[in-house]
Amino acid sequence: MLTVEHACFERVRVPHPSQVVVHIDGCKPTHSTVNSMRLPAESGKRLKRMANRHGWTRSDASARLVEEGLRRSEFGFIDFRDSPAGRQAYLQGSTLAVWEIMLLVHSYKEDASAVARHLNWPEVKGQAAVNYAGAFPGEINDAIAENEATDFETLKRMLPHAAEFVLQKAAKS
Repeated sequence: MLTVEHACFERVRVPHPSQVVVHIDGCKPTHSTVNSMRLPAESGKRLKRMANRHGWTRSDASARLVEEGLRRSEFGFIDFRDSPAGRQAYLQGSTLAVWEIMLLVHSYKEDASAVARHLNWPEVKGQAAVNYAGAFPGEINDAIAENEATDFETLKRMLPHAAEFVLQKAAKS
């Protein structure tokens, strides 16, 4: 048996390397490579704590952190953070996840510069979100779909302090 690491961070057991055919919606099959590294003892402890917090193995946590580091180096203004919905790509210096910015881009008829003006950002920051979303459309589309499927009760479970309010039209005098 061989364990194959998938691009979407899932593991699949296959009987023989020549039989690797994996398909997970929105992801491409990939072969993994084993890379060992030495970490200072304190870093290893921190890695284990992070893995435990997320329910990952240390190997999974290491792979995710390496992938995130590579994406940070390849895409300007991109960072990764934990959120109630899991780890997500965010724009540095903002509270907005890339998928949230893409909702704005769609509402501005795909005009990233208009979104940047709306947010009072330099144009390059809006374009950074578009660049990232273009490289990882499945990740962004999945986040948007999850957002659209979330009702207030689900949101209230994730954010207990959330309060619902409804705007009402002012009565005519």
